[in-house]
Amino acid sequence: MNKTLLYLSILAVGITSCKQSSESSADGPDSLAIKAINDSSLTKYLSVIAADSLEGRKPFTAGETKTINYLKAEFIKLGLKPGNGDSYFQEVPMVEIKSTPDDKMIVKSGSKELSLNYLTEFVAGSRRVQEEVSIKNSPLVFAGYGIVAPEYGWNDYKDLDVKGKTVVVLINDPGFSDSTLFKGKNMTYYGRWTYKFEEASRQGAAGILIIHDTEPAAYPWTVVRSGWSKSKLQLQSEDNGMNRTVVEGWIGLGVAKKLFSLGGNSLGALVANAKKKNFKAVDLNLTTSLTVKNKIKKSVTYNVLASLPGDKRKDEAIIYSAHWDHLGVGEKVQGDSIYNGAVDNATGVASLFEIASAFKKLPKNPDRTILFISYTAEEQGLLGSEYYAKHPTFPLAKTVANINMDMMGIAGKTKDVVVYGFGQSELEDYAAESAKKQNRVIVPDPVPSSGLYYRSDHFNLAKVGVPSLFTGSGVDNIKNGRPWGLKQVADFTKNRYHSPQDNFDAKTWDLSGIIADERMLFDLGYRLSNESSYPKWKEGSEFKAIREKK
Repeated sequence: MNKTLLYLSILAVGITSCKQSSESSADGPDSLAIKAINDSSLTKYLSVIAADSLEGRKPFTAGETKTINYLKAEFIKLGLKPGNGDSYFQEVPMVEIKSTPDDKMIVKSGSKELSLNYLTEFVAGSRRVQEEVSIKNSPLVFAGYGIVAPEYGWNDYKDLDVKGKTVVVLINDPGFSDSTLFKGKNMTYYGRWTYKFEEASRQGAAGILIIHDTEPAAYPWTVVRSGWSKSKLQLQSEDNGMNRTVVEGWIGLGVAKKLFSLGGNSLGALVANAKKKNFKAVDLNLTTSLTVKNKIKKSVTYNVLASLPGDKRKDEAIIYSAHWDHLGVGEKVQGDSIYNGAVDNATGVASLFEIASAFKKLPKNPDRTILFISYTAEEQGLLGSEYYAKHPTFPLAKTVANINMDMMGIAGKTKDVVVYGFGQSELEDYAAESAKKQNRVIVPDPVPSSGLYYRSDHFNLAKVGVPSLFTGSGVDNIKNGRPWGLKQVADFTKNRYHSPQDNFDAKTWDLSGIIADERMLFDLGYRLSNESSYPKWKEGSEFKAIREKK
């Protein structure tokens, strides 16, 4: 998952193993099929996908080649057809940029100067496909949350000319601190770091720095550092990224306090003002200069697609998705430099295979086609799914639903199933019915401020109108309770997320929660696959009007 700690509100990493029961969702043609989802096959898949031999599964590396060939081979073994015409692959043209900024970012206020250290105090890069870019004596402006949202009566850039300037903005959106604003604790897309970079570019800024704060960001600085110390990818564009700011990056909260103080400002006072609708951007009385050198490589990476053709309505597709990529090889942490991404997202890819195996055990193919997609470059900003949404292999109007799996929970069986974007579509009603068969209930995201509905691959399908479901395992562990589950979340967040310590251990992982979720999602998709109606977006969803136009 580009992801963002985001997912961690629903994860629980178990420290003991337990035997998976052979529950089925119901009597009927699917009851035998659902038993194809089990701990033995899941262990087999996880052992390969999270292995060191795949080198952290980063696009544009030998690890990618090994990974996508493995995915193709397994889809063939399962008896699935190619999902992109006669191919299991979809080429996704991208450009890889390894940005190396100056070791120090210099910030000045008159004769006073502050020197920020790369990686520990700031990170920066550029999306411009140029070997070297720079900003010189660029004035720093505090632009609040960096949001322009007419539907909420919000414009942090009102009457602000940012040409040649570098904007400094807060992470998340105003609802994080004031429940009466935006959607309250339910973070909107306006809170995403990707949006803030996009908006600064639309406004014509020379640069942008996001102030990192662990709680509203939902992940620590180490996650920012690990992501920005490596090369980054983006979709190729005709203008070679020249429509983007020259420089984009992050600074730590403590650094921001010192920086604001250098210019005679109080970060606390300005943040308080930024939470008000009548906020006006503030000149920080500071300038900064920075040069970034880029090592550039243009190539293609690949989405991997396989299908089970429908028996009656093969032109209608239900998508199960899970990204295959992770962060590759990077900074060494505790003696390990391979970012295996076992939870993120070997669990999701393994679940694709498990659910596909269950569908193949049915006495006959479902009425509708089931399309299994493993996307590339999710960790780079949901890029593989963005490309698919623009170049779908099935017409979007005929795409019934997208069921996305990312960072599947491993805390054993739970009483609850988290639905991100609760209230968005009728798919959650299907989820509730499937969960009930397991004596479970669906619940909203326990940490809505993390905005997970906008942070995984399903979001790009939702943006083009396809009803999309993203569930997470609950934390209310049947044996140990909710506090225990939340404790595992905190442990994963601190010690393993987006680090080389996200490894698979068949001896210690409790897989029962993953298997229960896979069986629930299979049951949900199986019912959808044999219906003739289409699930709808609910009233109030920002995606409802998009679907109705198709």
